Amino acid sequence: MHVRREDFDVVMAGLTATMNVDGIFITMPHKFTVFGHCATVSDRSQLLRVVNVLRRNPDGAWHGDMLDGLSFVKAQEEQGALVEGSRVLLVGAGGAGRAIAIALLEAGIRELHVHDTDEARVVALLGLLRGLGYGQVFAGPPDPTGCDVVINATPMGMDEGDPLPVDPAMLASSMFVGDVVAGHGITPFIRAAQGAGCRTAGGDDMVVAGLNLLVDFMLGSSQWD
Repeated sequence: MHVRREDFDVVMAGLTATMNVDGIFITMPHKFTVFGHCATVSDRSQLLRVVNVLRRNPDGAWHGDMLDGLSFVKAQEEQGALVEGSRVLLVGAGGAGRAIAIALLEAGIRELHVHDTDEARVVALLGLLRGLGYGQVFAGPPDPTGCDVVINATPMGMDEGDPLPVDPAMLASSMFVGDVVAGHGITPFIRAAQGAGCRTAGGDDMVVAGLNLLVDFMLGSSQWD
């Protein structure tokens, strides 16, 4: 369903009133807004204030969680990335970027460098991560020099003519490059990374990696309760 920002609340009201809609998968740009439509959320979503999946509670209200981070890291590892002990550049500190940052740190990366054109988002994310006791997080430019893993967690690549999140001339073949943009085939960023000899994982890989997580959530598996 293609829903404009200004119509989202109306659409959610309609879906909530449609009682045979048992679950919803939410994507950009509604992951922050839908948080306010949830009666209950996971600890992860409460921390991030972001939701990308919803299921019905017994009373018909919505319960939300954020699986982007877990799904993304799983996809990188399945495609050959060595996440633990790595130095990572993360471009994008929005809903997906926040979730990915926490999942990366929980997976044992050595350093996380974050860039976003919205500096307030970076400040908020770094404050959140440092408040959780993660000290190896830094703000900086979209410079992948010295990084093992480079990640695009922005919508850049969804529209024709979008700029690349990182200058491909700065990519080295030793780097693993990931992109959250799904449903658009091989994005220009992934294509540029492959041209530089990098191993890659795209947004479609993330979707596939997260299918079991999504099914478990929708069925109310105990790991989500």
